[in-house]
Amino acid sequence: MRVTVEGLSAHRGDRQILRDVSFTVAPGTVLGLIGANGSGKSTLLRALSGIDRATAGSVHYGEDSLAGLSRRQLAQRVAVMTQEHSEEFEIPVLDLVLLGRVPHSKGFGRDSEADIAIALEALQQVRAEHLVARSFSMLSGGERQRVLFARAIAQETPVLVLDEPTNHLDIAHQLEMLELVRTTDRTVLVALHDLNLAARNCDAIGVLAGGSLIAHGSPSEVLDTDIIRSVFSVDATSITHPHTGHRHFLFDEHVGADGAEAVGPKFTRRKAVPTT
Repeated sequence: MRVTVEGLSAHRGDRQILRDVSFTVAPGTVLGLIGANGSGKSTLLRALSGIDRATAGSVHYGEDSLAGLSRRQLAQRVAVMTQEHSEEFEIPVLDLVLLGRVPHSKGFGRDSEADIAIALEALQQVRAEHLVARSFSMLSGGERQRVLFARAIAQETPVLVLDEPTNHLDIAHQLEMLELVRTTDRTVLVALHDLNLAARNCDAIGVLAGGSLIAHGSPSEVLDTDIIRSVFSVDATSITHPHTGHRHFLFDEHVGADGAEAVGPKFTRRKAVPTT
């Protein structure tokens, strides 16, 4: 399903967080959103998924406007996995994943055999089937991430909105999680911190800075050492991965806005300027 965002702005109280963000995500594309902390990634995803209301602009899922969809209709189109969740109460993992089937239910009653089969398959996809009878509140952070992703998969929506799905995961499970994201055959909007994982697993990259979308395109077009320096204040070296052929970044040092290298709490050293 195509996702179209036009002129999206959002405030938190009196503070503007997003400023006139516009982009389109083609059906089946994985769009990775990157940016420094506070750049607006989570706010954008929450506005896209209808959790928070934008103050200007529009979002369309296919031909349907987000503003015109009921909560049920939206939940049939978009599954959301946020960083914040309140499922601290005692609930079996299977029951939590089955919550993803609620938008498709026809009324109150017992879960159907088909719904249970879908939930169990989703747990198997994320390698969490062994957790099926455990209480969600007793899981580790990484286990919770996998179960929450299973719930999103079980919702069977054409669009996935994922805010830091690799949070709390070790490197093996990070790679596994993003491989699953990449092969879902759904349109995915995912916020990531790891630039190398984004370059490896995303079809397109959107870069946010100060609440604005400052770059949007393929990883090879968008990700380079200049944008890393300007957005993250980090000098980096770009290399070609010997096995995948993808661009890979080695991060060298934190630099200040004026080009000074960060040493401790102050910027005390500067880059040597070549003499002629």
